Amino acid sequence: METTTGTGSSSSPSPSYAPLPPLFLKNSYWILRHGKSIPNQRAIIVSSLENGILEEYQLASDGVHQALSAGHSFLKCIPEIGERFFGSSFELKSHDKVNDPQQTHDFHVFFPLKYTEIWAMDEKDPFTQPEGGESVANVVIRLTRALTIMESEFEGCTVLIVSHGDPLQILQTILNAAKEHAAAGTPENDLTSRIQAITVPSVLSQHRKFALNTGELRQLL
Repeated sequence: METTTGTGSSSSPSPSYAPLPPLFLKNSYWILRHGKSIPNQRAIIVSSLENGILEEYQLASDGVHQALSAGHSFLKCIPEIGERFFGSSFELKSHDKVNDPQQTHDFHVFFPLKYTEIWAMDEKDPFTQPEGGESVANVVIRLTRALTIMESEFEGCTVLIVSHGDPLQILQTILNAAKEHAAAGTPENDLTSRIQAITVPSVLSQHRKFALNTGELRQLL
């Protein structure tokens, strides 16, 4: 994750300024899906630490170019990066070096299963955990905790969150729903309560509507 002291603009790569953060958030958030990996090319899910460190599961050459392009686009949208905050070294290495099945929804089952199978399970029941992995609802709990920390430590910043496709599309799903929930004049006035209120099957099962391409940069809300 990276934060900047300025504010950015629309999700297009042209230089401009972002609108003020939504009333229920102190910061403006951008998301970036990692560049195309070799497992992405093969449509497999890598879930074990032993497999995650192998060269054959690192970023593909196209993915490296996608990451560089996304970085340049973000810099064009954000006039000045004044502050940076990165997660632990384990998190930074979670894709190319170590893949933790407890940290990313993309890696929550053993790799012979295909993405389409997992997404079908998510749509049918986002509260059911696949064997040895996480449900969509489990991921929401982790994302809520991460958002709460970011909102408590930063204010008026632009925050870039880099992760795998599933956590990012789930994040956009719950933030969009929480924004609508807040606009409806509901009694909940803290972020955790608003997310808990929309953590229901009809919302979580639709996270694929916010799917990102590999290397895609997007401003939330």
